[in-house]
Amino acid sequence: MRTSIFSLDDASPPTACSRQQTLLAFALILAAWALAAAIWPLTGTVVPWDSKNHFYPTFRYLGAALAHGELPLWNPYHFGGHPSAADPQSLLFTPTMLLFGWLIPEPSMQFFDAVVFAHFLPGALAFIPLFRRRGWHSAGAVAAALIFMLGGSATARLQHTGMIFSYGFFPLAFWLLEQALDRRSYVYGVLFAVSAAMMVIGRDQVAFLCALTLIALAAHRIWTAPEPLAYLRSRLGLLVSMGAVGAGLLAVPVVLTMQFLATSSRPSFGYGVAAMGSLPPESLATILFGNVFGSLRWTYDYWGPDWHSLSEGTWTDRATNYLFVGTIPALFLLWHGIAGGRLFAREFRFFLAVGIAALLYALGRYTPGFEIIFDHMPGVNLYRRPADATFLINIALAFAVGYLVHRYATDGLPKWSRASLGPFWAFLPLLALGLVIAAIASALAFAVKGGHVSSAATEIGLGLAAAALVMGVLAKMGGASRWRAATALVLVTLTGAELIGRHAASALNAEPAERYTVFTKLPPEQLQGLQILKRELAERHAKGEYPRVEILGLKGAWQNASMVLGIEDIIGYNPLRLADYERAIGPGENAEDPNLRRFPTSFRGYESELASLLGLDYLVLDRPAEKLPRHFPRLTDAEVVYGTGRMWIYRLNASGPRAYVAHHVSPVDSEAVLGQDELPEFNRETEALIDHESLPLLKARYTPAGPGPAKAKGEARIVSYQRNSVTIEVESSEQGILVLHDIHYPGWEASVDGERRQILRTNLLFRGIEVPAGRHRVEFHFRPMSLENLVAAASDLVKSEDEPIKTAVASPVR
Repeated sequence: MRTSIFSLDDASPPTACSRQQTLLAFALILAAWALAAAIWPLTGTVVPWDSKNHFYPTFRYLGAALAHGELPLWNPYHFGGHPSAADPQSLLFTPTMLLFGWLIPEPSMQFFDAVVFAHFLPGALAFIPLFRRRGWHSAGAVAAALIFMLGGSATARLQHTGMIFSYGFFPLAFWLLEQALDRRSYVYGVLFAVSAAMMVIGRDQVAFLCALTLIALAAHRIWTAPEPLAYLRSRLGLLVSMGAVGAGLLAVPVVLTMQFLATSSRPSFGYGVAAMGSLPPESLATILFGNVFGSLRWTYDYWGPDWHSLSEGTWTDRATNYLFVGTIPALFLLWHGIAGGRLFAREFRFFLAVGIAALLYALGRYTPGFEIIFDHMPGVNLYRRPADATFLINIALAFAVGYLVHRYATDGLPKWSRASLGPFWAFLPLLALGLVIAAIASALAFAVKGGHVSSAATEIGLGLAAAALVMGVLAKMGGASRWRAATALVLVTLTGAELIGRHAASALNAEPAERYTVFTKLPPEQLQGLQILKRELAERHAKGEYPRVEILGLKGAWQNASMVLGIEDIIGYNPLRLADYERAIGPGENAEDPNLRRFPTSFRGYESELASLLGLDYLVLDRPAEKLPRHFPRLTDAEVVYGTGRMWIYRLNASGPRAYVAHHVSPVDSEAVLGQDELPEFNRETEALIDHESLPLLKARYTPAGPGPAKAKGEARIVSYQRNSVTIEVESSEQGILVLHDIHYPGWEASVDGERRQILRTNLLFRGIEVPAGRHRVEFHFRPMSLENLVAAASDLVKSEDEPIKTAVASPVR
């Protein structure tokens, strides 16, 4: 058997995996998943932060809408009105979440966590057929699956629900693509397209990188075929059909998202922004010593590379920078993989190349030439954090450890000789030793600066001692073939125990459920305040009034609780917001920190003209108004509705009607006014500001309001207000413009007595429609998936290819 790293085949011939071994592998993976998933409810914890501050209320909103027979295409409870159909994080196009939202409209936080965690299973179980088709040992498949579910970013960033969905489907799509190409099977091709679409539907950077890897896999299969051109010709129809099915499944959500991005606060990023999201090289030490920087300490005194310890600045944190996959896997990577040369085997080189490419991408600014890639590779500048590639690094590590377990089970311990390792027989062990020394040195350097030398040294010492013990036991056994399979199974079991013990419901991914009581049982003082607010809102809704609310400063899940509570909040927590709304209102990315709340000149305060048009009439704070940051405008005429402890509710008594009829028009350049100037003076009872681009749509002639009393009379009454539609009864003595103070956005359609009418951009941010004299019924419907809107959106995207895309800088919250 040839074992040189330059040989064509340096591994043992493939070994068949029996049915019993396959079933055992499936059972072990499912048992490990179930045991890990049970730790959160058993300890009374939930997956925290973004999982509960953003994704859980989004899922609850989805379930509530489905329970009422609606798709929540529009969200009136978020940032004054938000296009859920276009937001990649709305979960609307995720089939599994649609299914569970329909089955259980009001799921508990624990159920939501279980559903998210279940998305690891398609990928984890796919390792078994992936290893089986290569003739690799089933123990290796179990090891790979354990790391895939519980290693590195998979556990450290469990809060990033959308990324977990993308990540979870990748190995399944990988296996189906190989099956489709090898068998030239259109059935497998369709299955691959469906699984790849489910992977990509989140439209996040993990999905982007995994899609690139699948493309690389197809290219690799073609390139390494004995006759590449013949191979390509024989599968060209299959490739085209897979692409067509995938494109068909993704076309609508992708077009809608691109339409949103073009008008959002973050359509793309500059290199300087993305550079701050690079993985610090020192974090690689966590591959060998997981808690060496205190990442798993419940005291949250992490002292490794992050914003406070790196002079060059970063917005990565202890979770983003965590890469640990287990002590025994780390040993195998260094001992069998690098020092033994097995990672360079021909049959593994594709995965090695993927791992190296993912590492160089994740390192971002620390990788020479990354700026060129960022500026010129399509799609890269849509994302601000190269460190998201750590998900792909974890996948590569999972394959690597699984492969090395297979090699141990079939070939035994590696041998160091010129015959086995070729010209690098001396270099490779030194390289492995050098990597260990570098990891220890970088970790201790941070420990010295943070004053945690003892803790870091203890972690390093325990890791080295455990590795030495395993090495001693394996060396003592001599790698006897009769024991290797059983030993491999023991090693895999120990790895699973360590990963579950360290990572399930750890400080990286768990908090007490009591911290999210807004979804369960509020403290008495907050419950009483909320009941008073909701009672007032219900009374005003019954009168046909629709005031909006701003919830600011209340921590955590309160930021998006409005989706669950049914309160029309004008701010919230979301990295994606409409750019015009952001410039005009200044909500900021999250509602937790009042210092992020800005007050542009168009919205100088809560009693400003634009606040009145928006219908803002209640302010919910975590403190008395006089204790807000100094840049906040004072509340002069507000009434205290409720106030105690950390719940203060103010009624502003300044909101205008949600809808009214205007008989006079003043033209305005909305883009020039937003966020830069005061609103033009106009009579908000009889006059409307019409954007320059909407003026040509007017059928009648209108004049600005005069100083005298208005002659024409009009009345508008909202008779139905739903998620995706608004119905208004209008009566007017003359032709006029019905103004609805809901956000103007593509995809909204309007009709008067069933006859379609154009929507006008009115009063800077809102919608308007011409209505004739008399009594009429006006209906607004949000139909973003109509052929008309999709064609318009696609046309705009084609036009924008020749125009530079503006760069947006967002705060490093996600």
